[in-house]
Parts: sequence; C-alpha cells; structure tokens
Amino acid sequence: MATALNPQRLRHFIGALAELLDRHPEEEAALHRGGELLGELVSHDDWLPDDFAQPNPERYQQFLLHADSRQRFSIVSFVWGPGQQTPIHDHRVWGLIGMLRGAEYSQGFARHPDGSILPEGKRVRLSPGQVEAVSPRIGDIHQVSNAFSDQVSISIHVYGANIGAVHRAVYQPDGSEKLFISGYSNRVLPNIWDLSKENPAP
Repeated sequence: MATALNPQRLRHFIGALAELLDRHPEEEAALHRGGELLGELVSHDDWLPDDFAQPNPERYQQFLLHADSRQRFSIVSFVWGPGQQTPIHDHRVWGLIGMLRGAEYSQGFARHPDGSILPEGKRVRLSPGQVEAVSPRIGDIHQVSNAFSDQVSISIHVYGANIGAVHRAVYQPDGSEKLFISGYSNRVLPNIWDLSKENPAP
C-alpha cells in the first residue's frame, strides 16, 4: 500500500519563505533563515509527488515545484540519474540546495588571474537533510554530481528568481563561457544548456 503524501510540508515552506522575503532581509539573513526552513523541509521525505521525482537516462531532470508570482523565488526538484552531473555553471542569484534523497557532490570553482576556472576548496557531499548555499557574493560557480553510480538522488533547490528564465553561463576550464537559459523539464521552455544564439544576455 502506497504511503500518503503530505503536501502541507511544501505549502508551509512556500508560505514561510514568502513571509521571510516580505521583510526584505539582507542576503546573509535570507540564506541563513531560508536554509533553516529548507533543512526542515528536506528532513522529511514524504511530500514530493512521484511526477517530480522521475529520472531521465540521458540527463538530470529539473522540475519546477513553485514559482513565486512576483518572481522573487522558485523551488525546483533536481532528479539525478546514476552517475549524472552538470557542467561547471553559475546561477547569478542566491540559491539554496537541500538534499532530499540519496546524495550529491558539489565542487566549487573560481576564476583565477589568468582567466581560467579552477576548483576551489574541497568537494562537498550533501546527504539527506543537509543544505548548501550559493550566490555571487559567497561563491556562485560550481559543478554538481550524483554521489551514486547505481541509484537516483534528488535535491531541492531554491533560488532568488525564476531560475528557469535567468540568463546564466556554463564554463570551460580555460574560462570561456556559453550562455544558457535552463527552462524546466516539466515546462514548454527549452531545457538545454547552450542557448547563447537564441537568448543573448541582456
């Protein structure tokens, strides 16, 4: 018999995050309190519908769970098939990553004086209930991968914008960039990494 889902957990998180942002906190405070709220959400694995937890054998999935009507934040489930990973990329807005199921690795990168993009700091492993933050202020370039080669992992990402519509970039080790708009796996927007020709940065 299937276990009943508890959608109230996500509803509570959306309401609490909206109330937090209504107070126009500084980024540090938003990440701290928002991280606490996200940590509480991902400490329970009884609320994400199966439709938003389906892997794709070709690439990871990015399902939109909620987009704030004022474009202040978005909530996304990332579903990692075995061994899947992102390119090196940025976000250009603040973000919170909470691990729900399985585990993932996040490796930060930084631009060096010669223009190259090189790993910075240790690779971080996120396990269920743990949260990590990113932003242009504290470090925004990273590469994320499923920690497992034989099972699906799922993380919940929260961003300070409608992330599926943000102009961002992926990076080569030499520092060269390719612009992209990610879209969402469950939306009609294109969901490919390189849209530099069709969607030039403003």
